[in-house]
Amino acid sequence: MKNISLKLDESVFEETERIINEIDIPRNRYINDAVARYNVEISRKLIREQLRKDSELVRENSMRILSELDGMED
Repeated sequence: MKNISLKLDESVFEETERIINEIDIPRNRYINDAVARYNVEISRKLIREQLRKDSELVRENSMRILSELDGMED
């Protein structure tokens, strides 16, 4: 494991303390799980954004090809 220094807003820290005391898990485990979940969320967001960009490129290319095909039918 890697050690890091982490500064939390007071309200975030207090809420975290309340929750970890209620569910009885170590703070370190809770923060690790939270960061892991956030990493998954951000990774999915980045993938969605890349797919959107790729889709736009494909759409533009498809429209150009369809236009060319329409011109060939005349």
